[in-house]
Amino acid sequence: MLGREIPNVILKTRVRDESVDGPNPFRWQDVHTPELFKGKRVVVFSLPGAFTPTCSTEQCPAFERSYADLKAAGADEVYCISVNDAFVMYQWGKHLGVERVKLLPDGSGDFTRRMGMLINKNHLGFGDRSWRYAMVVDDGRITGWFEEPGINDEGADDDPYGESSPDKVLEWMAANPRG
Repeated sequence: MLGREIPNVILKTRVRDESVDGPNPFRWQDVHTPELFKGKRVVVFSLPGAFTPTCSTEQCPAFERSYADLKAAGADEVYCISVNDAFVMYQWGKHLGVERVKLLPDGSGDFTRRMGMLINKNHLGFGDRSWRYAMVVDDGRITGWFEEPGINDEGADDDPYGESSPDKVLEWMAANPRG
């Protein structure tokens, strides 16, 4: 993964637009992933799914709490990407009170598939989802990589979370300042 460019895909997002009438003033907006990373140092973390236990009680809240530390360590942005649609990601963000981390929907799993991190969670009725990982991306190129051990499609794990924590990312960023 190290040294590799992030996948060039389109994420289908929703953005607030006051010109849209009604109780749901949002419009669709395609986001091209190269635009999200160009000229920036970005911390990205990916997780199996919005509203799931470890993702909702530990991983996403930990990155939200660590946002200021990640910025101080040199991150321009912090993104969470999950194989969920824009509607689910929006509601999950509201539910968690996420204000600083940007939640990115990978509804079709295109980004996750091209990262090589798409796994099958049919044993839980989830279908295809992301394995848990984090990365530091400098100007579109992966420079730091943090993957949970034991990637598998069978659920032969205890939903590991530790290697992709913000503490591990911060430790790496301290040793690898932006050049």
